[in-house]
Amino acid sequence: MYIFGAICPKRGSGAGLVLPFCNSATMAIQLAEISQAVSAGAHAVVLLDQAGWHTSEKLSVPANISLLPLPPKSPELNPTENVWQYLRDNFLSNRVFASTADIVDHCCHAWNKLIDQPWTIMSIGMRDWAHA
Repeated sequence: MYIFGAICPKRGSGAGLVLPFCNSATMAIQLAEISQAVSAGAHAVVLLDQAGWHTSEKLSVPANISLLPLPPKSPELNPTENVWQYLRDNFLSNRVFASTADIVDHCCHAWNKLIDQPWTIMSIGMRDWAHA
């Protein structure tokens, strides 16, 4: 299982899904989820690394989203990397899961706990260079 997630540090919000694969098809599902979370009349810029499913020519990108691939090997530029660390540190590490359904439940719980804390999203994701 994989948590696909995106945050908006300015609004303290996010959009995420737990999906069984990382590929262009599941990335398109995540982009559709992000697209629905974008405020009416707004346009989202999604920072992402250069994983194959992020940069595929086959990827369908909604009209209200632009993808901004970051340079290779630069996770420090992507605030979402800090989200994954936060979820591991607070909800997902050092556990034994009873089943795949248990993994999904824990991942959904962890993501929903994060989404319920807009101030945490703002703290984790805000970068002076992006909002100065």
